[in-house]
Amino acid sequence: MNLCLQREEKDVITWFGRTKPEHPLADTEKVEELIARLPANDSAQALGEIAGWLELMNRADDLKVEYRFKNLDLLDAASRNHERALLLEYLATPRQKKTHEHRLWTGAYGFWRELGEGYHRCLRQYEKGAGGAAAKASLPIFIGRALRALRQQLRWALLRYETAETRVWSDLAILYQFAETKGFVDEAIAVYPGSSGSGTVKQELLKALMLSASATDSLPPVGQDIAARIVAHFSKLFVIAKEPDEGVTHWIDLAAPKAPVRLVKNPPSSPTVRYIGAGSGLRELEQLRAHIAYTRGLPEGLDLNGRLDDELVLALLKHLEQDWAGKTQARRFERRKVATRVTVVPGLKEIIEALEFANNDSLDFTHQQAAESWIVEDMSEGGYGAVIPSVAGDWVEVGSVIGVEGETFRDWRVGVVRRVTRNEQQQQRVGVQLLTQTGTLIKLRRPVGSGSKAAPGALQPAVLISSKPEVQQEIDVVVKKGMFAGEENIEMLLGDETYLLRQQDTVERGSDYDLVRLKVTRVFR
Repeated sequence: MNLCLQREEKDVITWFGRTKPEHPLADTEKVEELIARLPANDSAQALGEIAGWLELMNRADDLKVEYRFKNLDLLDAASRNHERALLLEYLATPRQKKTHEHRLWTGAYGFWRELGEGYHRCLRQYEKGAGGAAAKASLPIFIGRALRALRQQLRWALLRYETAETRVWSDLAILYQFAETKGFVDEAIAVYPGSSGSGTVKQELLKALMLSASATDSLPPVGQDIAARIVAHFSKLFVIAKEPDEGVTHWIDLAAPKAPVRLVKNPPSSPTVRYIGAGSGLRELEQLRAHIAYTRGLPEGLDLNGRLDDELVLALLKHLEQDWAGKTQARRFERRKVATRVTVVPGLKEIIEALEFANNDSLDFTHQQAAESWIVEDMSEGGYGAVIPSVAGDWVEVGSVIGVEGETFRDWRVGVVRRVTRNEQQQQRVGVQLLTQTGTLIKLRRPVGSGSKAAPGALQPAVLISSKPEVQQEIDVVVKKGMFAGEENIEMLLGDETYLLRQQDTVERGSDYDLVRLKVTRVFR
């Protein structure tokens, strides 16, 4: 335990005195006083302090189960607003700020780990004969809350594109098997007060399993958050069965816990194998996508945390439909095994600087300070599979735009990170889709007399990812996020020629860029 926790434990012992036989945190009034001291405007610190107190309770073997649960409930309730605020802050934090990201992530993950362990301890104490009838009546709540805390640990691991700890899968299996043995997996329980806190043990397990089965490693963090909320929304419709049934797409083995496996072939025969899937949730998901596409609004009862970017949500729903249907996306191009290195620069700003450097034949190498060396394991015409050393790639997330220069080609290519996974050694494996084999530096500006308040003629760098433009053809361009928003016409300077372009569509939005589609309407030579 760290020094901070040691000091906190000494303070608590001093506060409560040494004469009581119970652990100091058994005193509800003192727990409430400790909660009142939580910082109101620093959710990471507040969750860290709560996690510290939870750790003290988890180390106290002599704490009676009734006191443990009562004070767990107090600390759990006190964390609610802080946990929500921290998640929102995390999703809004650029991953380039690694120190801050790490503080937020460890604060949240540490809290959920200790909270889940606390509720699991309540169950263990009951199994040893503690608590009597009162503890027996609370068993479904112990398990429901422990499962929910494990799901949150899984969720935070996925937000970092990491694999969940083996302990998470093991505890999920142990808790569900216990409830299955006792016969209350389908019993309606108030996991937490309020309508949003009701459910069943089966639902709580399936929320975690179906989130894992939804291929979140190809979703940006905000997309993952929306996916988790949609999974929770449809969890009543998900299925888990001992035999293959309609609507199942994955399987797990409660005796050998790990992430759900896609049902490509029959798993080994075992009484502990369970088949899972979206069930009728797939049909409801399809109807939800149709509803949003038609109304441009959310149905009552679906909470996406205030987010309704139509295109983002519709794309996310399409992604979930494919995974819940048990389908895998076919690759457009065959991949082949290779072993080579590529130089990668992160973000549109760095790509533009690299292209300017290449065009000018400059001897100033300062633009390469952000460059990283990645190992390519497989390659196709459409992209790469690469390994990133643990000392690099802190900025990487799904949707990041990158520039790529190889040992066998000298032109800068432009790609987008589509998939990220991290293993226990913190080594990252990344799937990159190439947008173009050659990125071309161009200049854009508002046409003179466009009516815009901005001064006409102010040139803005961008990257052309299409072939040489021709009149009446469409081209794709990567531009700075929000550039020329609302402008109908744009001028493009390429070499000695000027092109008049009309905006057609925004193909994709990233954290620092927009991929826009434009139509060439005129050329001035």
